[in-house]
Amino acid sequence: MSARRPAPGDMRTHAAPAAVDWSPRQYVKFAHLRARPALDLLDVVMRAFSRDEGPRAVFDLGCGTGITTRLLAERWPAARVTGIDSSPPMLAQARAMTGDTSIEWREADLAAWSPPGDADLLFSNAALQWLDNHAQLFPHLIGPLRPGALLAVQMPRNYDQPSHENMVAAARSGPWWARLEPIMRTRPVARPEDYFDILAPHARELDIWETTYVHALEGDDAVLEWTAGTGLRPYLQALEGEDRDGFLAAYGELTRAAYPRRADGRTLFPFRRLFLVARR
Repeated sequence: MSARRPAPGDMRTHAAPAAVDWSPRQYVKFAHLRARPALDLLDVVMRAFSRDEGPRAVFDLGCGTGITTRLLAERWPAARVTGIDSSPPMLAQARAMTGDTSIEWREADLAAWSPPGDADLLFSNAALQWLDNHAQLFPHLIGPLRPGALLAVQMPRNYDQPSHENMVAAARSGPWWARLEPIMRTRPVARPEDYFDILAPHARELDIWETTYVHALEGDDAVLEWTAGTGLRPYLQALEGEDRDGFLAAYGELTRAAYPRRADGRTLFPFRRLFLVARR
């Protein structure tokens, strides 16, 4: 399926999905690989603060199971660190994995959440792609920040690759299409230059880049197992019974053909991600 490229003011193709029922167990299957972009983003953010003058108030937006939140707390132990997510199961897992620490976990819908004026760092790893209308969202996040504060974001931008295009193809291939068509979001993240246009009027420094990670995945149906913890979740949540099984079978067949296992049994999975760091 060929989808139109979203303009900066309309980064959606269809209606946004209902709240996704996240599976912490499925998501953390590839935790070490999912953490890599967060570490790369954190490395850039660390250089923006001196060790003696680090951020005092840090917010991890879409914290999930809290892996990135813990990294932020370890890097700046004197800071007030808050992890924010809309999924109770994810937050429960974050609390269980973190134990007795000073991190505050808060349930909130990021589409309606506003940063406090004393925030020094808004950090978001692979979360904001689930929200629509980035032309309004990003100014809303950076606008209340004090001068010098940072907005640091990583979002997947793999939507033109087989891992994601096959979701659309599989959705169209069976009687389940009527249930899936209303939740299709084929291009939720726009081009880097679109984010430059959105953020440049609000930032005195702006760094935007892309990285393609080539993951060597283990096991059967490795790419399906990866997407089942993220992009595939809204589709699986919308279906049940034979429709769910049929859709998964169709997606698995397409994806195995697109990402064949290599001679050593592993599957190479290129995955492009967009990064931006904006200083207010």
